[in-house]
Amino acid sequence: MTFNSIEFIIFYPIVLLLNFITPHKYRWIPLLAMSLWFYMSYSAELIFLIVFTILASWICSLIIERSQSAFVRKLCLVITLVVCLGILAFFKYYNFLADSAAGIVGLISGTKPDFSLNLLLPVGISFYTFQTLSYAIDVYRGDVKTERHLGYYALFVTFFPQLVAGPIERPGNLMPQLKEPHRLNAADASKGAKKMLMGFFKKIVVADLAAVYVNAIYNDPENAPALGIVIATVLFAVQIYCDFSGYTDIAIGCARIMGYRLMQNFDRPYTARSIAEFWRRWHISLSSWFKDYLYFPLGGSRCPKAWMNYRNLMIVFLVSGLWHGANWTFVIWGFLHGAYQVVGKLTRKRRDALYDKMGVNREGKVYAWAQRITTFILVDFAWIFFRANSTSDMGILLRRLFTAWNIPPAEVFSHMGMTLVGGLTVVFAILIMNQMDSLVNHYDEPDGSGALVRRGVFVYLIWAILFAWMILLQSGSAGTFIYFQF
Repeated sequence: MTFNSIEFIIFYPIVLLLNFITPHKYRWIPLLAMSLWFYMSYSAELIFLIVFTILASWICSLIIERSQSAFVRKLCLVITLVVCLGILAFFKYYNFLADSAAGIVGLISGTKPDFSLNLLLPVGISFYTFQTLSYAIDVYRGDVKTERHLGYYALFVTFFPQLVAGPIERPGNLMPQLKEPHRLNAADASKGAKKMLMGFFKKIVVADLAAVYVNAIYNDPENAPALGIVIATVLFAVQIYCDFSGYTDIAIGCARIMGYRLMQNFDRPYTARSIAEFWRRWHISLSSWFKDYLYFPLGGSRCPKAWMNYRNLMIVFLVSGLWHGANWTFVIWGFLHGAYQVVGKLTRKRRDALYDKMGVNREGKVYAWAQRITTFILVDFAWIFFRANSTSDMGILLRRLFTAWNIPPAEVFSHMGMTLVGGLTVVFAILIMNQMDSLVNHYDEPDGSGALVRRGVFVYLIWAILFAWMILLQSGSAGTFIYFQF
């Protein structure tokens, strides 16, 4: 069951009805039951994994808070880390490591063995694992109190809007809200519905439409023209943003209608003027998680030696790459983003001195736009590694990016299946999406001018979503969300 499925259109009103007719004291029961049902619609046979993760982290956290022994507290934290990360590592990374080991053996012996297992990747395991870890670590640090009610803690981990693709919630934000009484009110319903519509527009009208042209290039790298790779990569940047932020918008909207406020996960990342700023705006819940639970514990930027800070950055981004997928393409993608920041820090003083010598106005709009364009190009280049289906495909795409420029634009568009109408439709949809992002903040509050409301744009969004969704369902092109695989 995905947000853009008919099943969800039936499921969500049932959740709303059960949520608001149930007395506040017992509301956690139908919410937890429906959240588990939502998860089991993906992989019912793996429900025991999330249940085991919940029980292990909850019991260990109870002991951590009650125990006066530093050894016992640390031991329980280690057990939580081993259990949660062990399950994640086995199901997500075993075959990746086994294949890599088999490749090394094959190079030595000449025969590549097969160490792989037939494993089913649990949906959302990276998200709910990090959520349970943040809870256990915060309890250990004394930042939050242990939730003694197992039902509320289980609901915190499995809350269906953000269960399978985030945002990765912190216990200090979501846990207290689960216990607060929430009534259906017009303000929350209106703002939540609008946020959901924005998410559906991003996913169905923009992301799924762009995916058709992206797949035409990336699924056939041997025949990909260079111009096609450039266009497809730019469209993939749009696709992955609209796909992931679209999911987040729908999740935030779903929760908002019920009275819950999830954390912000995106803040117009492609307007960033540096790679560091991009990561403050992109997948905020994950970026802040790595900052709080990995980067700062490693020493962050407050290290006695500059190289230690660079090491910390590289570790964080290599781990971030692995978090996104068990493939060397993701590791290289993470390495690139880490290298971008390290090089940026190493060259900052020289660049500033050069700009001063050239008389560049670093406070002007031209300089700001030059930074935005440069940042987008660097991010977009890294997306090639992220989107490539394999390392071999990645190599082919990079080679053809620098060699296959002799193909006329008309043939490129034909190869991608892009007509004039199709291309203009994508551009128009992107412009509308950008306008929505610029006029509405995280909680879907219109700007001071109220322009978004006065223009009645949401009426048009409904018709655009329904029209595009019907076409996609009929053609079988309605895709699942990209981040479900992570």
